[in-house]
Amino acid sequence: MRASFFPWLIMGWIGFAILPWYALEDGFWAFEWLIDGYPFDSDYAPALLQIFQDKEWLLPLLFPLLFPLCVFNRVKSDPKYASTLVISGGFGLAYILGQGFSVGISGWEFSTLESLFGPLETRQFGMGYGALLTSGAFLILLTTGLAAAGNLRGDVFVTSAIGIVVALVATFVFLPVGKILVSAFINDEGLYALSTFTNNFFTKKIWGIDCLSTSVSCGVGLNSFFLAILTATSTTLLGLGFALVATRTDFRWKKSLRVLTILPIITPPFVIGLALILLLGRSGTITQFVADLLNIEAGRWLYGLPGIWLAQTLSFTPIAFLVLIGVVEGVSPSMEEASQTLGASRWHTFKQVSLPLMRPGIANAFLIGFIESMADFGNPMVLGGNYDVLSTEIFFAIVGAQNDQSMAAVLAITLLMFTLSAFFAQRIWLGKKSYTTVAGKADSGIHAGMNPLLRRICLCVTIPWALFTIVIYGTVLFGGFVVNWGRNNSFTLQHYAEGFGIGWSEGNLVWEGAAWDSFWTTITISAIAAPLTAALGLLTAYLLVRQKFGGKNIFEFGTMLSFAIPGTVIGVSYILAFNVPPFELTGTAAILVLCFMFRNMPVGVRGGIAAMSQLDKSLDEASLTLGANSFTTLRKVILPLLRPAIVAALVYSFVRAITSVSAVIFLVSADHNMATSYIIGLVENGEYGIAIAYSSVLIFVMLSAILIVQKLIGERKLRRTNRLSPQSDTTKSPTNSAPMEKQA
Repeated sequence: MRASFFPWLIMGWIGFAILPWYALEDGFWAFEWLIDGYPFDSDYAPALLQIFQDKEWLLPLLFPLLFPLCVFNRVKSDPKYASTLVISGGFGLAYILGQGFSVGISGWEFSTLESLFGPLETRQFGMGYGALLTSGAFLILLTTGLAAAGNLRGDVFVTSAIGIVVALVATFVFLPVGKILVSAFINDEGLYALSTFTNNFFTKKIWGIDCLSTSVSCGVGLNSFFLAILTATSTTLLGLGFALVATRTDFRWKKSLRVLTILPIITPPFVIGLALILLLGRSGTITQFVADLLNIEAGRWLYGLPGIWLAQTLSFTPIAFLVLIGVVEGVSPSMEEASQTLGASRWHTFKQVSLPLMRPGIANAFLIGFIESMADFGNPMVLGGNYDVLSTEIFFAIVGAQNDQSMAAVLAITLLMFTLSAFFAQRIWLGKKSYTTVAGKADSGIHAGMNPLLRRICLCVTIPWALFTIVIYGTVLFGGFVVNWGRNNSFTLQHYAEGFGIGWSEGNLVWEGAAWDSFWTTITISAIAAPLTAALGLLTAYLLVRQKFGGKNIFEFGTMLSFAIPGTVIGVSYILAFNVPPFELTGTAAILVLCFMFRNMPVGVRGGIAAMSQLDKSLDEASLTLGANSFTTLRKVILPLLRPAIVAALVYSFVRAITSVSAVIFLVSADHNMATSYIIGLVENGEYGIAIAYSSVLIFVMLSAILIVQKLIGERKLRRTNRLSPQSDTTKSPTNSAPMEKQA
C-alpha cells in the first residue's frame, strides 16, 4: 500500500494553511480573516499567514509538512518510509508543543530564550482548531511510521490508538496534575525546597494517632484511609448481593430492585446527605420519633464517621453493582453445571467455581469504591462534623483563609499515595491467573441458582437496603412539594414554578424558570462528554487487556491518576494548566467536557478490563486469522460482548457529569453554569425547596436517560439461556443432566 499517510498529511496542511491557528475570545470558528479577505494583521489567520505577522517561530513547521512527500511513492516495507514519517511526525509534534510552551501571552516564557533571541514584539494565544488539527496529523504520521517500522506487529490502528490515548492522558491528566503537585515543593518565596514538602507531610495533622488513646481525632490521612476501607468493603458486598439477586434468583421484583440500585448514582452527593439529615439528624423525623418513643435525648451520631460511611455506601454501591453485574452474568453456566454434575452442592459450586471467576469484578469494584471514598467531597462536607478527611482539608487549604497551595498539594500527594497503594494491592491480588469464561464456542448451560442460605442472606440484606433507598428518595421528592420540610408541610408547586416555569409570550414559548439556563447547559455538556468518555475508556481497556507493549503499567497508572485525585484538586489544576497558552480553555464549555472525560474515564477502563478479562483471546485470533484487522475485530467481535461495560461507562459518565460538584465549582463561568453549582448556590441561600425540586428534575432526567441507553445498547447475546437451574441443593448425577440440558 502506497502513501497511506497522505490523508493525514492533507489534514495537517488544512490546519496549517486554512483554519485559524489561534483560539481567541470569539471562539474557535471565528473566520474574520476569511471574510475580510485574508488580512495579514488578523489574529484569526492560519499559521501560514501568521508567519508574516512577526510570528516567525511557526516557519519551521513547513519542514515536517513537506518532508513526507519524499516517500510518497515508496512502499511501507521501505525503511525510508518508516523513518521519514517518524522524523516528520515526531519533529512536528515536539516543535508545536515546544514553541507553545516557550512563547506566552507576554512574550518569551524563559529568560534564557529572551537573552538568546531578544524580546518579542508580539505575543501568542492558545491553540485553535488549526493547531489542534495539525498536531493530530503529526501524531498520526508518527504512529504510522512506528507501525511501518514493525512496532506492535505493524498494526497501524493499535499503534495510533496507543499514541492518541497517551497524548490525551499526558495533556489532560499529567500536565494539570503535575502543575499543582509540583507546588508542594515551593516555599513562600516561590523557590523550590524539599523542606517545604517534608515539613508539611510529616505532621500530626495527617498522621496523628492520638485517637487510639484519647478522644482527639486521628490525622486526616488515617481518617480517610479507614473510611475508604469501610466504604469499599460495604459497597462491594452490597453490589455483589444486588448482582446475585438480579441474575441468580427468581425474585419477583428483581427488575425494580435493579432500577433502585442506580438511584443514588443519579443524585448530587450533598442531596443524599441533606435527606439523611432531614431523617436521621438530631432534629430529623426518624430521630425525633425514636427519641420520643424511648424517652431519650436525640443524638448527633449521624455527624462524623457513621454518617459519612452511610452516605458514601448509598452513593457508591450502584457503581459496584454496575461493574459486577456484567461479571456475574459472564460466568460460564457450563462450568457451574459441570461442577454440579460432578457432585458439588450449590454452595460449593459458588465458592469454588463462580466466585473465583468473579474476582476481576470484585477487585475492580473494591478499587473504585476505595478511590471514590477517598476523593468524595460532598458527603464529608455535609456530614463530616469533627471527622476531617483529606478531600475537605484540600478544599479548605485552597479556598480557606490560609490559602496554602503547598499544603493542599501535600495533602493531594498523600491521597494519591493511598489510592496507588490500593491499585497495586489489587494487581497483586488478581495476579496473572486467567478469568476467561466467554470463548468462541456456544455455551448452552443453565446458570446454577444460589444456595438457599446464601439466597436468604442476599435478600435479607438487599431488600431492606432497597426500602431504605426508597425512603431516602421519598424524602427528596417530598421536600420539593412542601413549603418548608419539617416546619410547614403544606403542599405547593412554587419551588418547581420558580425553577422550571414555562410561559407563553407573543406566540412563543418562554422558559421563565431561573434554573433553565444551567439545566440545558448541563444536559448538553453531559451528552457530549458521556459517549466520548465511554469510547476512550473502553478503547483504553482494550489496549490494556489485549495488547502487549512497553510501559503498559505506567500507561494504566496514567489512566487512573485523575480518578485518584479529588475533584477539588482537579478543578484547581485545570485552572492552573489551561488558563494560559498553549491551552487557553478557562471559561469555555470545552474545559468542562474535558474535565468530565478524564475524571470519569477510569470507570469505563476498569469496567472494560473486568468484562474483557472474561473474553477468550481466541475470539480475536480467529477474527484476525480470517483477514479482519484490529479495528474490525474490536468493532464486530469485542464490543458486542461488552454491552454491560458499555452501558456502565455511558451511564456513569453521563450522570457523573451532571452530578459532579467538587471540580465544577472552580470551572463554571457565567456563560456555562452547571446544575450542581447552581444547586449549591440555592443551598447556601437557604432555598432548600428549590434545590430539592431541581434535584428531583435531574433524577427524573437521568433515570430516563439510563433506561434509553439500556434500551439502545441492549443485552449481549452469548448463546446462553437466562434461566436458572430448578434443581434443589443436592448432587446431580450425569444421567439426570442430559434431559435438563435438552430442556434448556
